[in-house]
Amino acid sequence: MADNIKTGVFAKNVQKRLNRAQEKVLQKLGKADETRDEQFEGFVQNFKKQEAEGSRLQRELRGYLTAVKGMQEASTKLTESLHEVYEPEWYGRDDVKAVGQNSDLLWADFHQKLVDQALLTLDTYLGQFPDIKTRIAKRSRKLVDYDCARHHLESLQHSKRRDDSKLTKAEEEFQKAQKVFEELNTDLQDELPSLWTSRVGFYVNTFRNITCIESKFHKEIAVLCHKLYEIMSKLGEQHADKAFTIQGAPSDSGPLRISKTPTPPEEPSPPSSPVTSPNHTLAPLAASPAHTPTRPKSPSQLRRGPPVPPPPKLTPTKELHQENIINFFEDNFVPEISVTSPSQVS
Repeated sequence: MADNIKTGVFAKNVQKRLNRAQEKVLQKLGKADETRDEQFEGFVQNFKKQEAEGSRLQRELRGYLTAVKGMQEASTKLTESLHEVYEPEWYGRDDVKAVGQNSDLLWADFHQKLVDQALLTLDTYLGQFPDIKTRIAKRSRKLVDYDCARHHLESLQHSKRRDDSKLTKAEEEFQKAQKVFEELNTDLQDELPSLWTSRVGFYVNTFRNITCIESKFHKEIAVLCHKLYEIMSKLGEQHADKAFTIQGAPSDSGPLRISKTPTPPEEPSPPSSPVTSPNHTLAPLAASPAHTPTRPKSPSQLRRGPPVPPPPKLTPTKELHQENIINFFEDNFVPEISVTSPSQVS
């Protein structure tokens, strides 16, 4: 008996899939009209965009938490190395150890609060998308069933041979398909716009939590850093006679000292204005040969270029006397014409 029921359900599901496939083929070929809702399609596009944005935010937040965890481990190793090199007789050994322990606690608390107030909230926000996506897909299938039942009913109504039993059954199937589709459609029509508008408040709350947690962490870690700085300053004052020089540094570098308040670098004095000559041209300042800086040559100047041809030679011009120069614009200009006889030419 149970096997017969399972077989009947399986056959019914197979028949539904065949009817849907046939209906989609007819719709693509243009032989059957398709029910479309452009407003709902816009809701679906917004839903896909919202899901993609939330998934990226979740991925980036997890990467950020991984980096915070790495910083926590790096800070722990750094403080451990400081404890190893810190000798027992040095000033503030216990305080340095306490600073390291408190720093580790702050990093751990910072990471945990980000998980609780940001990541878990984001996971809950994205947890509602799979169910809605499933219902959207189900609505699409039920819409095809609705169109299929509607077309079947219309074909029976316009048939020349009316069969009342088939027509009644087709009407029942159509009403059933319509009811299932409208229930899903109504719920999604109300839920999708509400989900779309809720994203703004979610982003605001999420990043407000992140910024508040970060602000509190940086304030508390800054107090520990300042305390460690004071310990190192007092240690440097107690061992001021032990100078530390860096090999390879310039000779005028001197020993390294720890100052309580770092002084800003002195501003360089402006260069003296160049001397102005009487013809209002700037004359270069005179520099002593001993302190004249040598300008380094650029690599392009060090390389040999192509051979430069010699400059052209100047051709001397023949000097003309004033009387040999003819002025064509004088009033008394009369050209001298030499007339020769044929005998002279010969």
